[in-house]
This record gives sequence, structure tokens and C-alpha cells, in this order.
Amino acid sequence: MRYLQVIGILLFLLVFNVHKTGAQNFQEEIPADYGYSVSLGQTVPDFDLVLPDDTYIPIRDLRGKVVMLQFTASWCSVCRKEMPHIEKEIWQKHKENANFKLFGIDLKEPVETVVAFQKQVGISYPLALDANGSVFEKFTVPNAGVTRNIIIDRNGTIVFLTRLFKEEEFNRMKEVIDKLLRKDE
Repeated sequence: MRYLQVIGILLFLLVFNVHKTGAQNFQEEIPADYGYSVSLGQTVPDFDLVLPDDTYIPIRDLRGKVVMLQFTASWCSVCRKEMPHIEKEIWQKHKENANFKLFGIDLKEPVETVVAFQKQVGISYPLALDANGSVFEKFTVPNAGVTRNIIIDRNGTIVFLTRLFKEEEFNRMKEVIDKLLRKDE
């Protein structure tokens, strides 16, 4: 009898969790030292992307697309190391796919610095401005560091989170993006 109760509880939790998130699990959990205040399976917080030319893109307008957000800053050496990989291995591969969007989000720097940074690093994917850090704060705990990526599925659900530039994690992120985009074919 006890065995059936345990099985019933496990099935309930499994069904509840799948229903609750509605998202595919690509990660088991995020380490606490990653400094995220958001969770896997959570709907992406509402905010506007602000591009250097003053174009505003509400994140909610990107529903129906796979979205990668990359938090960065010009003073961040790890960001500078990771960004050419994002350019070559993700952006160049998927930039023509109408179902994919990638935005770097530069933390607390003026537009002139962001534009110069983009040229220095040699990336062509768009960099948005987060002049006061309010977008960054929607995703992280206070005093968290940059060099982080967030993958959002077509439903607006956070499905993958990275921190720093770790080759294995970066390669897994590329697989997640590919898998999400294959669903569109």
C-alpha cells in the first residue's frame, strides 16, 4: 500500500511540474552561485530592449521566437572571450532564421561605449542598452556579475541559463537552441 502511495505522489508531482512549466527541461537546476533571481520554467519578465538607435523592442513582441539574451559589458574580459564564439557558432548559424532572435544586453554603459565595444569585439549581432541596470536586475540577485546567457522558448519561458564562459555549458546551450529551432521545421 505504501508503495502505491509513493508512486501516486511521484506521478502527481511529475504531472503537476510538467503542467506548471509547460516547458521542456534542458537543465536539472541552476547552481545558487550563478546569481539568478529567475528560474527555469518561469515566464520571462517584461521589459523593453533599447537599441543604440533608440529602437524599442518589447520582449513580449518576441513571443513565437526562440530568443537568446546575452548580458555583457565592455570591461568584462570573460564577455570579450565569449562573444566571438556567440558570433561565429550561434549568430552566423541562425541569423537568417526568422524564428530566432539574439540580443546582447550591455550593462550600465553609455551608447558610445556600447557601439565602440561592438566594433572592437567584432560582433554583428545587436547589442541593446541597459543604461541603469534595470533589465539585468529582473534576472539576477543584487551585485551579480555579467557574462550570462538566457534562452527563452517560443512560449516566452526561460529554458536555459548560463554563467561565465564554460565550453561544455556553451556547447549544451547551442544544442538547446538547435533543438528548439528544429521544432519549427
